[in-house]
Amino acid sequence: MKLTKSDMSLCEKDALQDMLDSEKALITLYATALYEGSGKNIRRSFADNMMAVAENQYTIFQQMSSRGYYAPQPAKKDMIDQANETFKKQQKTLKCAYKE
Repeated sequence: MKLTKSDMSLCEKDALQDMLDSEKALITLYATALYEGSGKNIRRSFADNMMAVAENQYTIFQQMSSRGYYAPQPAKKDMIDQANETFKKQQKTLKCAYKE
């Protein structure tokens, strides 16, 4: 069976999702490089590149959102309250750890 170009191309939604996933992965890699970097110049370069990738990611997100491909649901109040409670518990744990 011979594949044609149309068999191998992504639809717009899948192409945008692939781009979004790639940008998210790049941000993670730049973050790792940033905190592992040992020189001021290289760290600045990593930070600048990471911010550029973050801007690209947001632009892609906006495009997906405007086309109805990416519609995050607002968090429910109980989910927000639970996250706040978890954060407060962690914060108390950290404060206790530093006192000892």
